[in-house]
Amino acid sequence: MSRTALVLLAACFAAAASLAAAGRPPNIVFILADDMGYGDVQALNPDSRIPTPHIDSLAAGGMTFTDAHTPSAVCTPTRYGLLTGRYTWRTRLKRGVLNGYGEPLIASGRQTVAGLLAENGYETGIVGKWHLGLGFAKNGGEFDFSKPVADNPNTHGFGFSHVIPASLDFPPYIYIRNGEITEFPSITQPAQPFPAFLRKGPRGPDLEMADCLDDLLAEAQAFIRRGAGSGKPFFLYFPLTAPHKPVLPHPRFRGKSELGPYGDFVVQVDWTVGQILKEIGDAGLAEDTLVIYTSDNGSYMYRRDDAAAADHVSDPSIQAYRAGRHRANHIYRGTKADIWEAGHRVPFFARWPARIEAGSASDETICLTDFFATAAELAGATLANDAGEDSFSFLPLLMGESRASPRAPVVHHSAQGLFAIREGKWKLVLGNGSGGREEPAGEPFAKPYSLFDMTEDPSERVNVIERHADVAARLEKALERIRSSGRSR
Repeated sequence: MSRTALVLLAACFAAAASLAAAGRPPNIVFILADDMGYGDVQALNPDSRIPTPHIDSLAAGGMTFTDAHTPSAVCTPTRYGLLTGRYTWRTRLKRGVLNGYGEPLIASGRQTVAGLLAENGYETGIVGKWHLGLGFAKNGGEFDFSKPVADNPNTHGFGFSHVIPASLDFPPYIYIRNGEITEFPSITQPAQPFPAFLRKGPRGPDLEMADCLDDLLAEAQAFIRRGAGSGKPFFLYFPLTAPHKPVLPHPRFRGKSELGPYGDFVVQVDWTVGQILKEIGDAGLAEDTLVIYTSDNGSYMYRRDDAAAADHVSDPSIQAYRAGRHRANHIYRGTKADIWEAGHRVPFFARWPARIEAGSASDETICLTDFFATAAELAGATLANDAGEDSFSFLPLLMGESRASPRAPVVHHSAQGLFAIREGKWKLVLGNGSGGREEPAGEPFAKPYSLFDMTEDPSERVNVIERHADVAARLEKALERIRSSGRSR
């Protein structure tokens, strides 16, 4: 081992020893927005006209990761990767997402970050959107909502759960608390068009769409208060329902952004984050709580470069902004679902006043699968060989140190199953399109492939594969190894 590697390894051991000496590990509050783009946050996009003071405060008070990625450009696979530290394409789900009635995706016995933390002394809870499949009871061929839900977050390491089954545009529209449906879905919710997009299906009387985010906030605040009095560290996973469709900001936020319902919904998300930060502060826990804020993928709002085009401001039924009004995905190509950067490059902020330098930043490439190994290191736990197979701790980065060794290349995945691989400044797209919503969608592993220099060309405008065929060949082999070996760690 080189002298440099030994020095870096010693630094990592010193950081871990320092954490142990400080007493119990930190509380962890992980806030996952639903479909918020990189450009929706003013701290990342100064040209944004949507006020996000509370999210911006996380950047000012902690660390900003400017090259953070989700393991998928859509929600179900990102959530699986976040909780298990494993790429979802290793499961049965090779493309797309589950619906509200989907069968459980997390296999029985598969360790989750919640289970790992619970085994190491944490109180664990989830409030918000699950979207990983549930074990609904059935009576013949019909779902029986009068009975408990057999497979739910509590069977995967969470001591407390209060969730909706999937995205808020997927029926059944119900709250499930610790495996029990809170109110029988006796209402038939009619379908609605965008922006208040909903699919037809059963709804519980206690779930009103415009009140959902507030309802979840109240449950999250109550969990924090209980955690503050428990004498144990706690982990709260708070996957929000917004600004995903239905774009239904609460009436008190309407008109706040002057950018239509989507902009107003982002304002409500920011306010919700502020309320969580206030709850943590009021409980006297700010110094000892690691707060992470990120998104499950990029925004679904398209960009229109025609300055005269109709957009979401002039017509709220349009899922697009003129570039001069707002760029929800900042400078990045594509939208949610795409293999292009807008699909999976997301806001990512971490605040822990006792340990993270305020106003710091990292340009290291990280993936949401890395949270699993990071949480394990925070808790002083060792990852089992069959857990967190694609997870690499970023705790050294939070501490202002370098990694002891380089992270394995990050694998990106689109809604239609198209792969890309990122190593250093290079990104190789192994397909001939977006793999998502931008045309052409293309097909996985269909030529021609694309290679981009993300340092020189973060907007992915120039395919340099002919000039760097050796780089493309090396990355293609690296992806083959990662896919075939069952792990990248």
